[in-house]
Amino acid sequence: MGMTATDLASGLFEVLETGDPALAAEVVHPEFRNREAAVSPAACRIEGPAGVLASGAWMRSAFEALRFPFVETIHNDDQVWVRLRMQGRHTGAFVLFKDGAVDQVVPPTGREIDFEQIHVLGLRDGRIVRHEAVRDDIAMLGQLGVFPPTPAAGMRMLAWRATGRSARAAAEVTAKADGAARSGTAAGTSTA
Repeated sequence: MGMTATDLASGLFEVLETGDPALAAEVVHPEFRNREAAVSPAACRIEGPAGVLASGAWMRSAFEALRFPFVETIHNDDQVWVRLRMQGRHTGAFVLFKDGAVDQVVPPTGREIDFEQIHVLGLRDGRIVRHEAVRDDIAMLGQLGVFPPTPAAGMRMLAWRATGRSARAAAEVTAKADGAARSGTAAGTSTA
């Protein structure tokens, strides 16, 4: 017997927390698409497990001890809805992208994040084939101390940009996501 919808959802978020390529191959459909990947490195938009592995590498590069404890799940035959909390410590640059280019880099703050999200996962052939989410990103940015913007946070972000640290951080994050996607593809976990 295959995994339940809740097991599949739990497995997906475990992949994001750990980067486990074997688990990614088990729970993520080869045609998986992540609607939320627009703000992440290009590798996160790759179909299948490779894109999920890239997304996890991107998030873990910014947040140490990343975890997604479930609050509630509801499912039917082809979808599972997950209400969870995203938790971790902001110890690396949080790089956001827009239209494939670096949009913003939030330097590490050392602050804890803990905020709610709702994820809708599409199921097909006993695996997850689609992801979309409703996240409280404003709460996360508030916990990081960058929203509402303060002069100190703004100056720190500008200093990172002026000194080239933002560009270096974006290149490092992109390389980590690319490497995770390649490892997933090399392990046969993607059709992309």
